[in-house]
Amino acid sequence: MPDMQLRARRPERVVVLALDGVYPFELGIPSRIFGAAGGHYEVLTCTVDGRPVRTNADFAVAVEYGPEILETADTVIVASVPPAHLPVGLPEEVAAALDRIRPDARIVSICTAAFVLAEAGLLDGRRATTHWHVADLFRRRYPQVDLDPDVLFVDDGRILTSAGAASGVDICLHIVRTDHGSDLANAVARACVVPPFRDGGQAQYIEQPVPESGAASTAATRAWALGRLDEPLALADLAGHARMSLRTFARRFHEEVGLSPGRWLIQQRVARARHLLESSDLAVDRIAAEVGFATGASLRQHLHAAIGVSPQAYRRTFQQAR
Repeated sequence: MPDMQLRARRPERVVVLALDGVYPFELGIPSRIFGAAGGHYEVLTCTVDGRPVRTNADFAVAVEYGPEILETADTVIVASVPPAHLPVGLPEEVAAALDRIRPDARIVSICTAAFVLAEAGLLDGRRATTHWHVADLFRRRYPQVDLDPDVLFVDDGRILTSAGAASGVDICLHIVRTDHGSDLANAVARACVVPPFRDGGQAQYIEQPVPESGAASTAATRAWALGRLDEPLALADLAGHARMSLRTFARRFHEEVGLSPGRWLIQQRVARARHLLESSDLAVDRIAAEVGFATGASLRQHLHAAIGVSPQAYRRTFQQAR
């Protein structure tokens, strides 16, 4: 039963739209993640006509609600469908359902559901992502969308898109973190036995040649670096710890993580800075030093590049949430 002390205000209503052919795994992610958030969210599921829909498995899903419930949603999540179901021109009933979404509601796609949002014109001029396997098809159909197939999810303000399958977990945790801070997101992740934040992007999952037999991993060096983010870590330091040449380490690192070592380090430092901004009253310059940025100005630059806000604005948002 939800802890009623956590429900100081009305729970955020999350409505999940299940389309014909929906993947059952992705359909269940929002309920599982938001349902573990201590009563902060209410998750409802609907279809475009209130009737059961077939899944891509050997069963159908019956729901309690039709499209009218979308009018009450604070957040709408469109679950993914197989590539064969990707729309070329939205079916009339799907377009009508999407038209019911309030102008101020947050809209989220999981995996291939980005095609649905793009077909509806919701991604025009925006940055977005989808499953790497259908990225080329997406680009051909929607050149007006700034597609980034290397990331796990994209937060473009009101519209959020995620990559393949399990990235639905990443984007739902990101929403919890954005709405209520890292402590709650971490608690949800622990309850669901998933990592609160995955390293790298989906590039690491793209089909690649199998590494040579006996190839060493960079995992231990990544763990070592995470314990030393306040230190100036150069590529030579990382390669030396891994006992590899610079070239071998850089290549192996990118194969495993999908990012260069330098970009990965910045990502980890920004993530640590965000946690400190949310959970402490440390000055921005002190946080910059704690996470390995040379100056507060450098932290401001990297934070703005990552999420589009200043440290002060980011901290103010979470103080209000608390």
